[in-house]
Amino acid sequence: MTLRETIRDRIRREGPIPFPAFADLALYHPELGYYASAAQRSGRVGDFYTSVDVGPVFGRLLSRQCAEVWRLLSTAREGAGPAVFDLVEAAAGNGRLARDLLDAAAEDDPDFYAAVRLHLVERSPAARAAHRATLGPHAPRLASSGAHLPRNVRGVVLANELLDALPPHVVVMTDGGLREVYVDIAPARSGLVERLGPVTARARAHLDRHRIALEPGWRVEVTPDATEWVEHAVASIDQGVLLLIDYGHEAHELYSATHAAGTLTTYRGHRAAAAGDGTTPPWLTDPGGCDITAHVDLTAVREAAERGGATTLGVLDQVYFLLGLGALDDSTDAGGIAALRGRLALKTLLLPGGLGSTHKVLLFGKGVGTPALAGCAYPGRVT
Repeated sequence: MTLRETIRDRIRREGPIPFPAFADLALYHPELGYYASAAQRSGRVGDFYTSVDVGPVFGRLLSRQCAEVWRLLSTAREGAGPAVFDLVEAAAGNGRLARDLLDAAAEDDPDFYAAVRLHLVERSPAARAAHRATLGPHAPRLASSGAHLPRNVRGVVLANELLDALPPHVVVMTDGGLREVYVDIAPARSGLVERLGPVTARARAHLDRHRIALEPGWRVEVTPDATEWVEHAVASIDQGVLLLIDYGHEAHELYSATHAAGTLTTYRGHRAAAAGDGTTPPWLTDPGGCDITAHVDLTAVREAAERGGATTLGVLDQVYFLLGLGALDDSTDAGGIAALRGRLALKTLLLPGGLGSTHKVLLFGKGVGTPALAGCAYPGRVT
């Protein structure tokens, strides 16, 4: 049975389903979902690029930030020696970022490397099955590989482009009031179609909690799963830092005329597609065959982290975060193919208009006070 047939069968049993139920099946169905059916979805042979695909420099710079947190926690132990340091990566895919990070730690900071206890969190069974092979010589550092965050973390919980991939509710302000998008079976066809229906209690609670107001004609996404995940991640940390990297906007921009048509987008073969007037939305044409993503509400994420007991340490563009970690120190005028690739990788990570400014970095501390982390050297630099 195809994923489309699975979704249609559910609709026949239950009636039209809210968009997040559809998106969860399209992305995370355990056998047929987009992420579940492959170990890797990004990169040249995938559907989109992430900072990890640029090269190992991204992992090297993140290693420096994690090592700084390790030293901060070790100091708090009053010189008790190298503490075991939990490095938790959520939405870890097949483990490529963790490998790059540990490659750098082993080379540049052996004491930090020796303290690392790695946890890779990933919903896709195919990706989890690749963890040890991807990690290679670092496999002995892997303490757990599973679908859920570990408890009692003392270290860093890292998530690179997780929140944008969580299933959103889609709501529309009509002349008759607020409505929510559901997915239904298209009449007399084998396809799927969007329909407006009553706002679910979950979407309504999120809108009310975060004081999101819409104008007639606006269609936007809200993602309670994202704020709930952040609260859960904060709760999993006994002492340490939650480090999130994603693309999004503060609420006053995300829910404005600028994004009145919403940000819901699919990626396939490195081509982005959004809904067009009078056409079937791309996410309904091939469920399970493309990525589905929506921009992150940074305001709601920050409120969720602070509600969970964390302190905001920094919210800034990725370019300034990486500069604070010494990205330019890695640049070189040396010749050769390797040096050229390194310079091109840094350019991709840092240039405005690309990954450097579209991606935001959010750092939250718990039980660590308000340290001046290197990555937060430019704390107010957000575009």
